[in-house]
Amino acid sequence: MKTPKPRARRQAKQTKARRPGRPSGDGSDQREHLLDAALEHYANHGVAAASLRGIAEAAGVTPAMVSYYFGGKAALLDAVIEERLLPVVGEIRSHLEAQGDDAGALVSGFVSGMHATIAHHPWLPRLWVREVLSEGGTLRELLVNRIAEQVPRRLAESFSRAQQAGGLNTDLDPRLLVVSLIGLTLFPLAAAPLWRQVFDSEDLDSTALERHTLALLARGLEADHAP
Repeated sequence: MKTPKPRARRQAKQTKARRPGRPSGDGSDQREHLLDAALEHYANHGVAAASLRGIAEAAGVTPAMVSYYFGGKAALLDAVIEERLLPVVGEIRSHLEAQGDDAGALVSGFVSGMHATIAHHPWLPRLWVREVLSEGGTLRELLVNRIAEQVPRRLAESFSRAQQAGGLNTDLDPRLLVVSLIGLTLFPLAAAPLWRQVFDSEDLDSTALERHTLALLARGLEADHAP
């Protein structure tokens, strides 16, 4: 009987040591890839309509691999919220906190910050419209219970302090100003492909929208006057 060669013995040992059903390859990279695929799938199809099979197909893996890393649909959604969505909310909050209580800085900081965030996370407007604004959206409760305290309420409080210090129009409601800012950023970006088609203009991109929004907020509808 021939003695197995060293290489063959090593391969046999590795095969024996691997747990049954465990995917090969870099587990952390695979898990990150699955989270990204799930997030994109939620943004495109909605959380309720998503299935482990559909997410697996989008990621180019088997449903068994998704189950191996996350167990089930609910656990996968929880992981996407904790590891993808909430960190983005934290980025927005940190950017706003750096602006202090100056109303002008907060407005421009919010608009520019949202555009920069969405440039890095293009799924955000689509997910927001599908799962937060739509009736029965899966993430509505998340907005009220966790996101609201981090961004909308903090921003409204900053606007309120600016108003009390005389730095913001007293006719404005600080809370509705936050609503207006969200409406001027997330909505148009979510609908950008539609508006480019309606006006047959490819120049209506994120840069043009950001510039327009800042001009609208700073000067409103006043006509330019010659010096």
